[in-house]
Amino acid sequence: MEKQTAVTLFESLSSGVRLDVYRLLVRMGTEGMVAGQIACELDIPPSSLSFHLKGMVWAGLLSVEQEGRFQRYRANIPLMLDLIAYLTAECCAGQPGACAGMRAAVPQIEPLLPPLPPACKAK
Repeated sequence: MEKQTAVTLFESLSSGVRLDVYRLLVRMGTEGMVAGQIACELDIPPSSLSFHLKGMVWAGLLSVEQEGRFQRYRANIPLMLDLIAYLTAECCAGQPGACAGMRAAVPQIEPLLPPLPPACKAK
C-alpha cells in the first residue's frame, strides 16, 4: 500500500458517521446492506447518508452494487486488512522484543497482522 492510499482511507474514516457505517458493514460481511437499511439502523437521514456513502465508495472503503431500485453496499474488508498490514509492517524493526510483547497483549488481532520475523518470535 502506498502512503497516499493510507491517508485517503484515514481521511474517509475521520467522520463518526462514516466510521459507524463502515463498522456496521464489516459486521454484515459479504451480505452488505442496502442504503435504506443502513439509514434505518444508524438513524441517519437518507440525504446525509448518501453523501457519506459516496465518499466512502470513492475512497475504496465500500463497494456498491445496483439491485433493482436499491443499492447494496459492502465493506472492502481486504483493503482494510491491507491498511492494517501497512501500519504494522515495520513493527518489529529495531525493537523485536517490544513488538512481540505488544502483539501478545492483544491476541485477537494476531490473525490480521503480518507474520513476525523468526527473530521477533524468539524474544
